[in-house]
Amino acid sequence: MPRRWFVPLLPALLVAAACAGPAAAPTAPVAATSGDLAVEVVATGFDHPWDVGFLPDGRVLVTERSARLSLLSGTGPGARVTPVAADLSDVQVRGEGGLMGLVVHPDFVQSRRFTTCQTHNGPDGDDVRLVTWELSGDGTSARRVVDPLVGGLPLNPSGRHSGCRLTLATDGALLVGTGDTARAGHPQDLTSLGGKILRIDLATGGPAPGNPFLDRPDPRTRLILSYGHRNVQGLAVHPVTGQAYSAEHGPTVDDEVNRVVAGANHGWDPSRGGTRGGYDESVPMTDTERFPDAQAAVWSSGRPTLAISGLTFLSGPQWGDLDGALVVCALKAQQLLVMRLAPDGSVASVVSPQALDGEFGRLRAARQGPDGALYVTTDNGDDDQVLRVTRQV
Repeated sequence: MPRRWFVPLLPALLVAAACAGPAAAPTAPVAATSGDLAVEVVATGFDHPWDVGFLPDGRVLVTERSARLSLLSGTGPGARVTPVAADLSDVQVRGEGGLMGLVVHPDFVQSRRFTTCQTHNGPDGDDVRLVTWELSGDGTSARRVVDPLVGGLPLNPSGRHSGCRLTLATDGALLVGTGDTARAGHPQDLTSLGGKILRIDLATGGPAPGNPFLDRPDPRTRLILSYGHRNVQGLAVHPVTGQAYSAEHGPTVDDEVNRVVAGANHGWDPSRGGTRGGYDESVPMTDTERFPDAQAAVWSSGRPTLAISGLTFLSGPQWGDLDGALVVCALKAQQLLVMRLAPDGSVASVVSPQALDGEFGRLRAARQGPDGALYVTTDNGDDDQVLRVTRQV
């Protein structure tokens, strides 16, 4: 029988230490939330599952960082796991890199297409790239149909800061969060795709209409929605307002949740304007002294960092008073953060449900499924799991 937990939500033990630099966002006040969560194990045996994608027939694709692609027979406990045969031989699995983000195309019923983000090593060079695939009718194999959809995202040979989360905007544009590959100049360089959030036409791989830098001569710049990021690990779009939010790793302080603003500089600059050699991580995550107009985070972890990752919105009456909340996975802290937003889009309160606080180890991906449940993956590297989380109102 699957394990189940019914545990009241408790306030998070988030330490609001003083943050470095003038731009550090305050941690949100902690508030208690009534109600219970139920957690079920859908499937086990994964190796660093990075993302999940729901198919119209109820099955679920899972990307694993070790360059494996799997298909779940359903979303209920005891789902059967079937390997999907796909040519992933060029995926560079090293450090934080490998097979990462995943998005199922809106027209999957007709096209059977999905897109992944992966670190790539091959005769055409090393990069992080988006690849579009077509799943076979029986779900046992997938073939590349566009490779790359977008290429040339920078890659650190060690795999460091290879964040690559994908999600769809309400207008159908593909949003892509990238890492700066621990290269000091990338976040502020509008000719580099590292340390950015990109907004892409899912069909062509070109810039989506309305992007803020469409008048720039460099084709890479035209893909950029926002810049000045360190290592984007999560992206989510509010189901009502369409506002995008990102989750980002800080150095030793200040993991951030950001409200994504078109054309905005989010203020990370470990090069200090090109005046420092190496990768200076003593700078603030959002440096408003250097960039007075930098977009401030809506939430910051303070000290220590929690290594936040995937995030999604809870939507629907089944969530009771959590309807509209933003949930954020944490790797190092091994917990799920539930953030209530204020009317202006800022974070008003944060809770950490005890059912997912240290019970399953590191938490990587968070997606709400078509059935309204929340699906979370663990990232421990040893018999990892896909979890199904529901609310008992």
